[in-house]
Amino acid sequence: MEPPNFSGVWELNVEKSRLKGAVPRRITVRIDHDANTIRQIVLVVSASGQEQTHSFTFSTTGVAAPVTFGNNVGETSARWKESTLIVESRVPVGGRELHFRDHWSLSSDGGVLTMAHPDDDLAGQVSVLERSLSESCEPLSREANH
Repeated sequence: MEPPNFSGVWELNVEKSRLKGAVPRRITVRIDHDANTIRQIVLVVSASGQEQTHSFTFSTTGVAAPVTFGNNVGETSARWKESTLIVESRVPVGGRELHFRDHWSLSSDGGVLTMAHPDDDLAGQVSVLERSLSESCEPLSREANH
């Protein structure tokens, strides 16, 4: 079976998601998934309206790549388990290592991307993202270049 392709612009459905921490006003994710490489730009708008943009690039072959969260540098690797992509990140923060194991799955119609954390530092968090009707991600692209 061919693994799913996560390319697209995705909007968080806050009502369908189960989030840890502060609930944002909006999260938009642009994913460019080309063969074994995923490039991801995430725009987070906090409840107060503050915007943050994060960019990540990683391979789906299990090879670790550097990843930056704020001022902290760690590593991310991703591998397939059937049709689920498991994205694993480890980042040292304040004397301890944060561990994230994000399970990405795509609905059969390709319209819903679920990112679940069953067994990591965000255990129980489930983000439900719906494919945006607009493939335009201009604000994300502009923010990511700053």
